[in-house]
Order: sequence, then structure tokens, then C-alpha cells
Amino acid sequence: MPERTDFAALIAGHTVVIEMINSGDAGLPVLTQLLRVAQPALGAAAMAFVEFGPTGGRVISATGAAEWTVGRPLPANDPATVCLLSGPRVQQVRTDQLDGKLLDELAERGLRRMVVSRAEIGGYAVGSLHALYEDGDDEPVAEQHAVVAYLASCIAHMYGDQTGLPVHGDGPVVAALADGLAVVDRDGRVRLWNPAAAQVTGRAGNQALGRPLPFPIPPSGQVLDHRLPDGRWLRITSGELPGPGALWVVTFRDITDQQRRDHERDLFVAVTSHELRTPVTVIKGYADTLTDHWESLTDADRRQAARVIGQRANELARLVDRLLSSAAESGPGDEPPAPFDLGEALRVAVTDLPSELRHRLVLDLPADLPKALGHRPSLATVLTELATNAGKYSAPGSPIEVSARADGQMVSVRVSDRGIGIRPEHVERAFDRFWQGESGDRRGYPGAGLGLYLVRRIVEQQNGWVSLRPRAGGGTVAEVRLPRG
Repeated sequence: MPERTDFAALIAGHTVVIEMINSGDAGLPVLTQLLRVAQPALGAAAMAFVEFGPTGGRVISATGAAEWTVGRPLPANDPATVCLLSGPRVQQVRTDQLDGKLLDELAERGLRRMVVSRAEIGGYAVGSLHALYEDGDDEPVAEQHAVVAYLASCIAHMYGDQTGLPVHGDGPVVAALADGLAVVDRDGRVRLWNPAAAQVTGRAGNQALGRPLPFPIPPSGQVLDHRLPDGRWLRITSGELPGPGALWVVTFRDITDQQRRDHERDLFVAVTSHELRTPVTVIKGYADTLTDHWESLTDADRRQAARVIGQRANELARLVDRLLSSAAESGPGDEPPAPFDLGEALRVAVTDLPSELRHRLVLDLPADLPKALGHRPSLATVLTELATNAGKYSAPGSPIEVSARADGQMVSVRVSDRGIGIRPEHVERAFDRFWQGESGDRRGYPGAGLGLYLVRRIVEQQNGWVSLRPRAGGGTVAEVRLPRG
């Protein structure tokens, strides 16, 4: 069978990636560029990288025919996740021969074969690299398997250097890199001891390897706070590594100083007081003006004052709802998902938007749009947050496009603006609580940094997913995908 790997193009493209790193680039931009280089060199229809966390994985970068998968979660119990975390490090699988929602969608789009390699550090999988092929392509050969494995090792090295990776900062991937990490065998003896472990415990590698851990190991998935003899406290977690050998990964951090918790509490109070103060001040000012100068105001002045008070009151209500929802970690609750008319629900939700947003919307909703499966009442919140976000980061009066489409398994809603856009390394961080891309200029782009965080929680509780990406020609596209009803 003829060789399909273009090694000259691969080396030239990889050189560009290395130059990006040497120039200070990091994280998602470098990772995405590496995938863009690899796809044509491997003759693949698409490339994708999945980052693993405590509850499974998430597609953080993809190219070609798989770009639509960015942001898609892979739960820990998904058959695709189990397949990726077990078996040989490099393997070739058919997507149409395995169960799993994402695999079914890939197969439906003609991407029925993939070569996949885990990216591992010290035997611990931080992610997996996928080269996807269509049925009409030649069968991937051994050289392509080797290249995918090599590129996965390069990505693992990026994680080891912590050059903007991991993307998600709340899982064992970060703990395995930034915190103390030990790999323990079935006899409880240490087989791997990273530099952070030596720093946290004060025990060098030669003092720890081959010996029992100096603290207890909690059951898998549980957290243990343990006090060391010197008075310091450690927070310890553990989990069994996939594959043979009965190995356990134990991560631990020094929690004696609770500055992080205090910082989050202070940040919540500061953000809340700042964001509440602005609309309250405006409402009070216009109300006082109406009270003190009613007789001297024209009818037009009174109507304008009442209009501003109403707009700011609506803004205040939405902000309070965001803050309360975030504090309570609320979502659709226990209400079971049900089929609903997505197009009709979007049209109704538009009528509840503030007038300045409603007048900017351009709707593209097909008449034959199939029903979606989810919680219809929450769609208004999702649309409000996405439209508000689009309006905040785009010029007043510029169009905000709301469109809907469907494929064999999912129904999607896209909210597109023509604003300042979003940097590739921010497409995942934008969903973090309190995070704002322009936090240094809160006067220009005010907000509590909670809208997208709540959108992701709401959508994922309905077995859907949401992602952001730069819009061709400038601006940002937010896409929500829900199962078909």
C-alpha cells in the first residue's frame, strides 16, 4: 500500500509550531496549529484532541471535518471514554462499531475510522489525539500510527511544561502536574514521585521511591484532609489508573493556607457589590429626578426616565438571577427532558429580550426544524445570556444573527456577532465562573462573568453542549447543541 504520510510537510509544519513556542505562544493556539499541520500530512479528514478531567474528557481542539466537536464533553461512563483510556496506547478503531453519542455522530458524518493515541505523563493519560478518516480514504498504515503516537507525545510534553495547558483548571490533570503526584503499586510503595511531591512533603525522590507513602490514601474518588506531623495540612485524592498493574495515582496539595478560598469569597462579594451598584444608582437617580422635578419635566423627559428605569430594573433582575443561580449551582433540576418546538421557543424567547437587543436580532429559523429534547423554559435564559454577551462585545446596532439547524442526532442554535471576536486560547476559559476576556477594562465591557458559566451548566444538564469559536470575518459564534426530540 502506498505511503500517504507527507513527512516533508510534517517537518516544515512542526518547525513552525516550535517557532511559535519559542516566540512565547502557548496553549490552545499552539495545539490547534499542530493539528492543522498534522491533518494534511497524515491524509486525514480531521484531527481532534480530547483533554481528560475528573468526570471524563472534553474536545478542546479540532480541525477539518471535526471542527464542530470543539467543546463536546465525553462523560467518564461513555463507551468512547472507556475505549480511549484502556487497551494499547495507540490503536485504530471504527466509530461505527462502538457505542457512544459522539462516535455515532462522527460515523453519521462519514468519519468512520480513526487512529488514536493517548498523551501520557508518567503513565497518566492527560488526553488523546485522534486522526479521523472517511470510508473512501486509504487504510491508515503503520507509519501513520507512529506519527500520531509521536505527536501525542509532543502534546504530552506541552502539558508537562504547563505551557498554557491544561485548558480546564479544576481536574486531576492540573493536580497531576502542578500538585504533588505519586504513583503507588498494590503493595503501597511509591513508583513515581514528581518534583512537586518533593516540594510539598520535603522528601526528595530518592527518599520516597520504593517506600510507603508518608500519609494515608483515601478511597478512589474521595478527598481526605490529613495533618502532617509538622502541623501542615494536605488535601489528598486518589484514583486507579486504567490498564493492568493495579497502580494508583495519588495527588496532594498543601491547604494550610486557605488564600484561594478566601480570594473566591472576596471576589464574589466584590463582583456582586460592583455589578449591583451600577443599575441601582441609575434607577435611584432617575427616580429622584422624577420625584423632585416632575412639574418641570416634559412628557418626553418623563417617558425617557421611565424607560431607563424599566431597562435598568430588568438588567438588575437578570443580574440578581445570575448571582443567585451561580451561588446555588442551580440548573433545570429534576424535571425530565421533553421534546419541544425549538423554533417556536426561540421566537417566544426573543420577545422577552431588552428592546435594544431585540431590534438587532436577525433570525434564520427553518420552518421544518425538528423538535429538541430538553427543558424548554431554560432556553429563554440561554438565549438571553448568549444574546447579551454578543451585544456587549459588538458595536451598538450591529446585527446579531440567531440561526438553527439540525442533523441526524442533534439540533443546534447559533448566536453570531460581528464584534471584537474571541482569542482561540479563551474559547474554553470564557465558560469559567467570574472570568472575563476584557477584565482589565470593566468600564468598556461590564459584567459579572457568570452568563456563559450558567449557559454551559444549563445545556450540559440537558445532555447537550455549548462552544464558542471565532467567526470568519470577525466576531464570535456561540453554538448550543441539544439532542433531537
